[in-house]
Amino acid sequence: MGRLDGKVALITGSGVGIGACTAKLFAKEGASVMLCARRENTLQQVKQEIEAAGGKAAYVVVDLATAEGCTKAIDSTVAQYGRIDVLVNNAGIADKHRSTKNTTDEWWEYVLAINQTAVFRLCRGALVHMEKQGKGSIVNVSSIGGYRSLAGIAYSATKKAVMSITENIAIQYAGRGIRCNAICPGPTPTELNTPENLATFDQEMMQLTARQFAVMELPETENIDQAYAMLFFACDESKGVTGQIMVVDNGMTL
Repeated sequence: MGRLDGKVALITGSGVGIGACTAKLFAKEGASVMLCARRENTLQQVKQEIEAAGGKAAYVVVDLATAEGCTKAIDSTVAQYGRIDVLVNNAGIADKHRSTKNTTDEWWEYVLAINQTAVFRLCRGALVHMEKQGKGSIVNVSSIGGYRSLAGIAYSATKKAVMSITENIAIQYAGRGIRCNAICPGPTPTELNTPENLATFDQEMMQLTARQFAVMELPETENIDQAYAMLFFACDESKGVTGQIMVVDNGMTL
């Protein structure tokens, strides 16, 4: 038996990186997975890999920066599977470590739309169905950039907000069968932090934030490390856990 047998999981940002790894792990553990991202080609690839391994997956192409995209993600999951047991809010963008003075209103609003507002909208939409079922688990992906504010101003603000959203929902639904937890990944190999992308970041701000880390040689966390943390929050083994923030960074921020 899998740890997610019979459950339906909507996983945003699941075309690549942590989201794709989590989707494959959840499917391996018995979940019916709804993949969700902006690029159809990556979603098709993950779906094929899941099905080739004997799992069950579907996908929906959406832009979560819009209210319509968030609604479509929820509605498509329910239309496909009839329910939502697990929501993983993994989709997010980096803000290129832009400092306060280098962050325009337009850039601030764009990062906010995807990293914070979409999380709120998706939680709100999923909770409608979870309340009807009398159970459910929401797993939000924050970041050590929010936990310690060690990123650009917009990214740090939105990822800190994700932690507050998590705790607030947990308070609202404590003891009602619906749980909400979050993980804070440390540096993990994804498209957001490839050498090519990092070269476009605000280098001065990166140097400033890097000074705050402990000076020690630590390995990067891997996508699967983040996926297993989310699996714990998603499955019934953590049924007594809600409102918790788990940092997964190999001790970098200790």
